[in-house]
Amino acid sequence: MALDEALLNWHSSGAIPPTIRFYGWNPATLSIGYFQQLEKEINMEKVKEKELGFVRRPTGGRGVLHEHELTYSVIVSEQHPAMPASVTEAYRVISTGLLEGFKELGLSAYFAVPESKQEKEALKNPRSSVCFDAPSWYELVVEGRKIAGSAQTRQKGVILQHGSIVFNFDVDKLFDLFHYRSNRLRERMQQQFLKKAVAINELREKPVSMQEAVHAFKSGFEKGLGIILEPYTLTAEEEKEVQQLAKDRYENDEWNYKR
Repeated sequence: MALDEALLNWHSSGAIPPTIRFYGWNPATLSIGYFQQLEKEINMEKVKEKELGFVRRPTGGRGVLHEHELTYSVIVSEQHPAMPASVTEAYRVISTGLLEGFKELGLSAYFAVPESKQEKEALKNPRSSVCFDAPSWYELVVEGRKIAGSAQTRQKGVILQHGSIVFNFDVDKLFDLFHYRSNRLRERMQQQFLKKAVAINELREKPVSMQEAVHAFKSGFEKGLGIILEPYTLTAEEEKEVQQLAKDRYENDEWNYKR
């Protein structure tokens, strides 16, 4: 999370061009959205019992268990000629790269857009603390089920969008990490989740590897956004700045436990 924020800062100052990053998590980590209420929504005893990392993202959205997945982030100026001013339309443009990436993996993904009044109200008041259970604009869907969860923030004239491309769900483990009013409610929500969300390996005969996924989504972003991606390596000074930001914020209980 510190590197995503640092990339936003560097792009805002003109030090680096628009950037796309792919990464994984070690240890497996529960991330929660900037506005989520930890005490009300998260079962921290279970997070610690399962020896998971825990971090609050700088972006909105719901809780995500980052384990069997590829995570991506996109950092681009709000003033970029390809970026619409509207948050939802910018989300659509960026997510076109994801759409093409899923196609590279042989999946028939498409955008689902909330149209009814009920669907639009659900966007404002998600019933679940779990990311893949909450609706969003331009949701990426395969066979009627959500296949990618993304969140966005805008700071210093820059858009940061990052999200989770899941290879496999451990649904019992995921749902252990949240509070529910009753066990019956948990069971019902977990059953609904399985109807709403899908992981890549449920849809493929051959499981996807991290290397294959990175290649597919790199190619997908290049095709979907009409760009050419070039590798970038952090300098020692940049690495030091990221580590300091991690220490001051994302490793700090005051940030992670606030609200």
